Amino acid sequence: MTLSVAGMLRQADGVVRGVILLLILASLASWTVLLAKGSALLLGNRRLRRAIHVAEDQAGLTSLLGSSERNGHAAAQMARAAMREVALSRGLPLAGIKERVYSRLHLLEVGGARRMARGTGIVATTGAVAPFVGLFGTVWGIMNSFIGIAHTHATNLSVVAPGIAEALLATAAGLVAAIPAVIIYNLFARALGAHRGLLADLSATIARLVSRDLDRGADPVAAE
Repeated sequence: MTLSVAGMLRQADGVVRGVILLLILASLASWTVLLAKGSALLLGNRRLRRAIHVAEDQAGLTSLLGSSERNGHAAAQMARAAMREVALSRGLPLAGIKERVYSRLHLLEVGGARRMARGTGIVATTGAVAPFVGLFGTVWGIMNSFIGIAHTHATNLSVVAPGIAEALLATAAGLVAAIPAVIIYNLFARALGAHRGLLADLSATIARLVSRDLDRGADPVAAE
C-alpha cells in the first residue's frame, strides 16, 4: 500500500473511501455557501445601510417611496406594505393603524432575515456531524486492521499499517471538513445578526415616517 493521501484513498476500503468522499463534498459545500451567501450578505447589508440613510432624510412616507425605489428594494417593499395597511385602515383610530403597520413591517423584517439565512444550515450540519462521520471511518479502518491481523495471524507493521492509515485519513478528513465549517457558521451567525439588526432599523425608521404622517394629518397613500 502506498502511504500517500492519494494512494491511501485509492486503496482504502469502500466504506472508508465513501466516508472520505462524503466529507470532501460536505467541505466543498460549506466553502460554496461561504462564497455565495457571504457575497449576498455583504451586498444586502450595504443596500440596507443605504436605504436606512435615505429613509432617515425623508419627511414622510410618500417621499421615501420614490427614493427607495432607486436605493433599496427592502425599503420600497416596506414602504408599500405600510401604505397598503394605511389604505386598508382608513377611517379607523390612529393608534390601531400604527399598531397594524408595525405588525406588517415586523413580518417583512422576519421574512427578510429568514430568506437571507436560507442555505446556511448545511454549514451548521457539517460542523456538527463531520467529526462523527470521520470517527465512523476511523472505527471502520481499525476494524479492518484487526481483521487483517486475524486473517494473517501476524501483528507486524505491514499488516496493521494500512488499516491504521485509513483510520487516520478518515479522522483528518472529518477535522478538515468540520473546523472550517464551524468558523464559517460563526461568521454567518454574526453577519446574519447584523442583517437582522439593519432590517429592524429600517422597519423602525419607516414606522416613524408613518407615525409622523398620520399625526400631522397627512395621507401617505394619497400621492401614491
